[in-house]
Amino acid sequence: MLSKNRKATGDTYLAAGIGIGLPLGAVLGLTIFDDIAIGVGIGLVFGITVGTTIDSHKTKKE
Repeated sequence: MLSKNRKATGDTYLAAGIGIGLPLGAVLGLTIFDDIAIGVGIGLVFGITVGTTIDSHKTKKE
């Protein structure tokens, strides 16, 4: 049961990272590059990185 909960938490952090990274990337892409696709790509990478990092940090503590 604990293993299932840990996996769900990891997915939550990843989803939160992507959910925050995509809109911020879209805004920055439109502002800096004048192209939403470039910004969304950058935001997606940023969101995945942040979500995975938070999950890794939380897993080490437990």
